[in-house]
Amino acid sequence: MGGEFERKIVIITGGSRGIGRSIAIAFAREGAQTVLAASSARNLLEAAEAVKKTSGPAPVTCAGDLKQMEKCEALFELVSAGFGRCDALINCAGATKAGNFFDLYDEEWHDGFALKFFAAVRLSRLFWPMLKMAKGNIVNIVGGAARTPDSNFLIGGSVNAALANFSKGLAELGKRDGVNVNVIHPGLTETARFFEVAERRAKAANISREEAIQRAIEKTGLRRIAKPEDIAELALFLCSPRAAHINGTAIAVDGGATSGIY
Repeated sequence: MGGEFERKIVIITGGSRGIGRSIAIAFAREGAQTVLAASSARNLLEAAEAVKKTSGPAPVTCAGDLKQMEKCEALFELVSAGFGRCDALINCAGATKAGNFFDLYDEEWHDGFALKFFAAVRLSRLFWPMLKMAKGNIVNIVGGAARTPDSNFLIGGSVNAALANFSKGLAELGKRDGVNVNVIHPGLTETARFFEVAERRAKAANISREEAIQRAIEKTGLRRIAKPEDIAELALFLCSPRAAHINGTAIAVDGGATSGIY
């Protein structure tokens, strides 16, 4: 299969489910050799089967908890030994615990930063020489809470804000080394996690899941919530030659839900 990303090596963390899986499918559809990393070997196997249906190259998978430095290093060694290059790194792994601030203790805060923030930092550092050689791209999938604080999502908002700030600073090095670093801020998106959260909110409010989802849509004034493919298409574009002059930016894919100008 030919395509815009033929012979390109693209790493997607959190590639086994949701947005990460959709990003992997989009790149494979365009001919990329994808490398999917996630903690669950079972979910990775399911994702690999979905990616194969694009008729693109069969993905390589790497199961491991990227909260741990040695697992980040294992992913790097796998790519280094197997391909010797990296054209794009998509950091999409990480979920954080929501809830009342006074019910969130240090372990939840440490856990929130360990995967979404520190894994992205470590992998960016490890793969930077390859990305520099390839004049490649880093795309960090962050989230609207980086811009819009919420007292019931303080861990997620703090982690997102830190990752967005890190990305902007790293883009300065990217100008020197020819590596574009950008951020995507998804809004409400139809993923398994979104529906899990909707179930919890529905139970707490003694309503149906469908009503909880409708309330969430109405609260933001949106016509609909995003689909993972909406985010995937932007990731694809940001790593393409058409976006060669886009560096150090953050783009919301939220249907206009973010009310601020930043």
